[in-house]
Amino acid sequence: MKIDIITKEDLQEFKTELLEEIKNFLQVKNSEKKLWLRSTEVKELLKISTGTLQNLRVNGTLSYTRIGGTLYYNYKDIEQLLNKKP
Repeated sequence: MKIDIITKEDLQEFKTELLEEIKNFLQVKNSEKKLWLRSTEVKELLKISTGTLQNLRVNGTLSYTRIGGTLYYNYKDIEQLLNKKP
């Protein structure tokens, strides 16, 4: 039976490789985000009420597209809104 000795350096290298793989995995998941969100998804994401979302639409803070009876919001517009400095 062969016995391998693991050093602290081996563990540190393993940790670094594992963290890098996790970061790559998360980047892939982030690139798979939906481009268009419905009103309910936007309210959950921003943690706002229906009235607040309506106010954002009415005052032009958040643009939207209406298809049939459903409102859609571009995810990039929501990101810009969140990153906007007060």
